[in-house]
Amino acid sequence: MKSFVSSCLVLGGARSGKSHYAEQLAINTALEKVYIATATAQDEEMQARVEQHKQARLSANWITVEEPLSLAGTLKQQASSERVILVDCLTMWLINLLMLEDDERLQHEVQNLLHVLPGLPGKIILVSNEIGLGVIPMGELTRRYVDEAGYLHQMLAQQMDQVVLIVAGLPHVLKNERRKTK
Repeated sequence: MKSFVSSCLVLGGARSGKSHYAEQLAINTALEKVYIATATAQDEEMQARVEQHKQARLSANWITVEEPLSLAGTLKQQASSERVILVDCLTMWLINLLMLEDDERLQHEVQNLLHVLPGLPGKIILVSNEIGLGVIPMGELTRRYVDEAGYLHQMLAQQMDQVVLIVAGLPHVLKNERRKTK
């Protein structure tokens, strides 16, 4: 695994290994680890997934913060030069915002995230599902979701020091730059 830079966007499909890769990046630092979880448990299957993720982090001494909507504010509160923050995942966060059916709130939260990221101290890892590689969805909401995720990934890729695509558990580095100084 490559040495870690200040910010990393980890993309991949469902069950690609992206969360595991991101967690290993964080664990390999000597920093205090903060896990910002964006998922909400709407059914029993999702509740089981959330619980499985929580249990897996117990032995690694993660601080877990659950935040489904106000991600930028939570990042500002949690960021520190002595911490690595892992956000898992941006596409769940995006779904939560889309389900509010409030376009102003969606755009406000996305712009806040893009604005706050460059100034955060410490190390930041963002995990997101790459969903734009498949067929064009038939439903309006699903097409909007794919579009919004694609736009978000493009904007984040410009800001982040490193972008990694995980396919079948294998990392493919798409971008690897060192940030000057914060």
